[in-house]
Amino acid sequence: MNRNLTEDRPTFVTHLECSLTGERYEADQLHGLSRAGRPLLVRYDLEALGRAVSRDTIAARETDLWRWRELLPVRRTDSIVSLGEIETPLIPIPRSGGGSVLVKDEGRLPTGSFKARGLVMAVAMARELGVTRIAMPTNGNAGAALAAYAARCGIETVILCPEETPEVNVREIAAQGARVWRVNGQIDECGAIVGRGAAEGRWFDFSTLKEPYRIEGKKTMGLELAAQLGWELPDAIFYPTGGGTGLIGMWKAFDEMERLGWIGSKRPRMYAVQASGCAPIVRAYEAGEDHAERWEDAATVAAGIRVPKAVGDFLILRAVRESGGAALAVGDPAILKAVEDCAKKDGLLLCPEGGATLAAYQQAVRDNLVDEDERVVLFNCATGLKYPMPEAGQWLDKNGAIDLGAL
Repeated sequence: MNRNLTEDRPTFVTHLECSLTGERYEADQLHGLSRAGRPLLVRYDLEALGRAVSRDTIAARETDLWRWRELLPVRRTDSIVSLGEIETPLIPIPRSGGGSVLVKDEGRLPTGSFKARGLVMAVAMARELGVTRIAMPTNGNAGAALAAYAARCGIETVILCPEETPEVNVREIAAQGARVWRVNGQIDECGAIVGRGAAEGRWFDFSTLKEPYRIEGKKTMGLELAAQLGWELPDAIFYPTGGGTGLIGMWKAFDEMERLGWIGSKRPRMYAVQASGCAPIVRAYEAGEDHAERWEDAATVAAGIRVPKAVGDFLILRAVRESGGAALAVGDPAILKAVEDCAKKDGLLLCPEGGATLAAYQQAVRDNLVDEDERVVLFNCATGLKYPMPEAGQWLDKNGAIDLGAL
C-alpha cells in the first residue's frame, strides 16, 4: 500500500475485486484490468460506513456528486478535481413519453454529458495515485470530459477518436488541451492503439472499465435517483448502452444501498438500449450468451452507443437478467423521431442516445414489456445542443411586403 496517502476524507474502501473471479487486489495502488482481463470493482466496509453516516445526513447535504463522499474512493481532499457536478433533474415528458415517464437529464453536468460523473472520479484517483499522462479512446463525450478534468489538474492527455466522431466533440477535446487524433476505425480499434502505448509505458490506459474508478463516479446516478424518488426505485430504467459503465454502476449502487438499509430489495427492470446498427449486447441477450461477440460494420446516428465490443459485457447482461429487464435495439429513424417528438411536444432536446431510450420505451409499451402506468426513468446522457439538427431555413425580408397572417 502507498503509505504516502493521507486519509483526510471519510472513505471506507477496503480493497478491489475482480468482477469475474472475485480475486482481491490492494486499494491505493494503480490498477488496470484484473489478471483475468476483467474490470475491477471497488469494495467498501459497508458496516462501518453505515455506522458513520445515515441516509438522512446525506439527504441534508448540498445536492452535488460529492455529497456521496463516504461511498466514493477518493481519500485525499486535495485529490478532488471538480467543475461543479450537480444533481441532475428528473423531467416529466407527458406528451411524448406519458404521464409516468421521467427523463434524468444528464446534459446539465459539466461538459454537457454524464461522462463527467465517471471521468471526474477516474481523474481524481489518477491524480491521487500519481498518474501524469493518460490516453483514452472515445466516441466524443468521454474524451471531452477527460480533457476538461485533466486540464484542470495538469495531467497530460492523448485522445483517439473514430473518424465518425461528431466534429463538435473533436474540437471540444482539442480546445480543452488534449492531443486528439482521428482514427480510421471504430472505438475498440482506437482502444487497441491506446493499449499498445500503455503496454510500452507511454501512458495510463483510461479505456472504459480498464481502470476501476469510472464505475464509482457513474454509480452516483443510482444513488441520486434513489434520493430523488424518496428512496423508492422506479419500476424500470432505460439506459443507452455502449460500454455500459453507468448501468453497471447503478446496479452496484442499488446493492450497496440495500446492504446499508437505505432501500429495500425492490429493483428496477434494467433495459439496456442499443442502436440496431450496433447491438452486440442485444444479440448476446437474445442468444442467452454471457459475452457479446464484436459487432462488425457498426453504424448509427447515436455515436455514444456505437461500441462494437464492451469489456464489461457480462456485467451488463448479468444486471439486465437479474433485474428481469431486457436488451433492446432501435433503428436510427425511430431514434431521430423520438428526439423530434420530445423536443416539439415536451420542449426537452434529447441527444440521439437519449432519443434511443425514448424510442425503446415506446416500443416496449407496444410490446407489453412495460405498462403505461409504471414509473419509468429514461437517461438522456448529453445535451442535445452538441448534435447536428435539421436546418431551419425560412427567411423574412424586412423591406418587402410581409403577410403577418402567414407567419
